Amino acid sequence: MAQPPLTEPLRIGSVEIRNRVLLAPLAGIGNWFVRLQAYRYGAGMAFSEMVSSFALAHRNRRTLGEMLRIHPDEGVVAIQLFGCDPQVMRVAAATAAEAGPQLLDLNMGCPVPKVVKTGAGAALLRDHDRAVALARAAIEGSGLPVTVKLRSGSAPGDRSGVELAERLVADAGVAAVTLHPRPATVQHRGAPDYALVRELAGRLEVPVIVSGGAGSAEGAQAAYERSGADAVMIARGSLGYPWIFAELTAAADPPSPAEIEDELRWLLERAEQHWGPERAARNLRKFYPWYVRPLGFEGRDADRFQRTESLDQVRELLAQTPVAASL
Repeated sequence: MAQPPLTEPLRIGSVEIRNRVLLAPLAGIGNWFVRLQAYRYGAGMAFSEMVSSFALAHRNRRTLGEMLRIHPDEGVVAIQLFGCDPQVMRVAAATAAEAGPQLLDLNMGCPVPKVVKTGAGAALLRDHDRAVALARAAIEGSGLPVTVKLRSGSAPGDRSGVELAERLVADAGVAAVTLHPRPATVQHRGAPDYALVRELAGRLEVPVIVSGGAGSAEGAQAAYERSGADAVMIARGSLGYPWIFAELTAAADPPSPAEIEDELRWLLERAEQHWGPERAARNLRKFYPWYVRPLGFEGRDADRFQRTESLDQVRELLAQTPVAASL
């Protein structure tokens, strides 16, 4: 069967998604306005940043108030949870469902040591019984379709992610699987094994989403075609460049400097709504390099954004855009 174009709708469980280009769960970044930004530019759906099941089960105020916040203008949203205790996951999934997502996603591939040492993330690649129990608990607790994000294995040569994916579908009833075809120990180094995704897609009756190696529109299209997946997940390629979704779904042109500046100003306003002016000024510092270098800020001029103490200072610096001044 011919692979459908990325612009064709996709169904995961009972949820219809407008296309097959998805925003990945970006740890520490994927809040509501980042997801809304991706949706504005054409993403079919977006995943939240990774949320602790323990924090939800214990009703952590900031987790509930910020990490579960969904904007009414967002499209299809999946909240991603991580954890290692099925009973805690059941409670957390019920709490997450109250926020109004259409799906839940479970992270079973994060290679970060502080996550793995708790028995969550990529540690579950070595504990399939627990992984299946977690997925069942999330489905039972939420009443929503549940998807799972996996790595191909723990170390090179390990195929435990593929084996676990089959069990999660057959024994737990997950609605889709995202496979990042690199082992956890290499993190983002080396070439993704797209043939492994193609193999898994041929063995599962639920959608398989490919992740990894999609740092540009061309890379994302190639990952989709080479993997034979049902959808492609965009992570780092979207950082400061939401236009990647438009390029994949509408054949759009790259943005002009004026469009990049307008988008950064939009981001400042949304961040202020989310965090308030003081926290937004601090938290956005990680975002600035993605935007200001294409505007012509280099070296010390670019570093000035990292030293700002308020959003007004950022706006003042933007008024001095080198690209605009040279036109």
